[in-house]
Amino acid sequence: MNLLYSNDKKGAFPPSWYAATAPARTPAAPLKGTARADVCVVGAGFTGLSAALHLAERGYSVALIEAHKAGFGASGRNGGQLGSGQRQEQTQLEKMVGPEDALKLWQLAEEAKDLVKHLIKKHKIDCDLKPGIAHAGFSASERAHEHAYVAHLQTRYGYDQIEALSPEELHAICPSPRYQGGSLDMGAAHLHPLNFAIGLARACEAAGVTFYENTHVQAIKEGPKAEVRCDTGRVLADHVILAANGYLGGLNRRVAGRVMPINNFIIATEPLGEDAARVLTRDIAVADSKFVVNYFRLSADNRLLFGGGESYGYRFPDIDKTVRKPMADIFPHLKNVRFDHAWGGTLAITMKRLPYLARVGQNILSASGYSGHGVGTATHAGKLMAEAIAGQSAGFDTMARIPNTPFPGGPALRTPLLTLAMTWYALRDRLGV
Repeated sequence: MNLLYSNDKKGAFPPSWYAATAPARTPAAPLKGTARADVCVVGAGFTGLSAALHLAERGYSVALIEAHKAGFGASGRNGGQLGSGQRQEQTQLEKMVGPEDALKLWQLAEEAKDLVKHLIKKHKIDCDLKPGIAHAGFSASERAHEHAYVAHLQTRYGYDQIEALSPEELHAICPSPRYQGGSLDMGAAHLHPLNFAIGLARACEAAGVTFYENTHVQAIKEGPKAEVRCDTGRVLADHVILAANGYLGGLNRRVAGRVMPINNFIIATEPLGEDAARVLTRDIAVADSKFVVNYFRLSADNRLLFGGGESYGYRFPDIDKTVRKPMADIFPHLKNVRFDHAWGGTLAITMKRLPYLARVGQNILSASGYSGHGVGTATHAGKLMAEAIAGQSAGFDTMARIPNTPFPGGPALRTPLLTLAMTWYALRDRLGV
């Protein structure tokens, strides 16, 4: 079984609210025969699109290969949250990599947010970019932790766009009875991710990137001229960038041992009308403190876009049932609301819940494992790989120094072991410990 085709129709976006509201773009023709390029990029999500765009702008010839069409994967179906920092808190990074590299990682994460905002402005991408993400906790202890972390960001990193929220202040923004305070980060943002991906694809085309869509990469032969073998032809290139994230499959064993695909799910309700004010009173996004995070926001037409629930394997479960349960826990008054759209997607995680950037071959770079923090990080990773190919590798090298240990048992055992671990964390979420 292949995750590229397990739950989706070839060359088609999933039945998401994003796909229903995205502008049309005609996919490029599949690869035929042999092509040549300075750089071959595998995967046309945020990582690959950004890498291809930045390389083309530097004058490189770029072949961009996508098994379906640009924005098909997690990039076109995620929660649309452009968060601050890395996936792990800075206090944890300070222990993991030391204060100096933790500061560099914070600065790189700030660059990632700025890059997304810059690309949207430069290329006039209409993707409903709005400021603000609240982080919500379920208890007094979680509130205390969040408030201490806010103070740490303000004092240690000089970050002044975040504020602590009391239970009353959070309820004024998000009236859910389940939340007991948290924080509001106005330096973070949210957007329509598929529109952003399509906008990047159009920018790539304008910059001269050669697209090959509906083209499945089956193997990569290393060498001074790497050979990227596809179902319909091959590309010979001086450099290869692996940017397929959860859909990489077995193309590289080193990545497969450290990066694991998992599935996550989102629904879009019917338009809520006046009831939308019982969900959010401001146009921000929310993510909470569950290990399997609940995340949500309102759409431009006042639907609740709610993400929650995970699965580990090839086939998606009943998405309505999977997402309705956590949604009804947060918003009991919506337990019977109609879902107009329900979709899933495959992202990728690592053991440390931090991205895995590495040189995995003589002339092969890889970036993946964004662990639910990919809108900014993936876009930035593409730029960092483009810079590394151009000989400016400081940012890439900092990210590559993050310790990313393999999953126990490698690709063969990572799924059953992770399923066992996630069952434990799900139990902790339910018990509130």
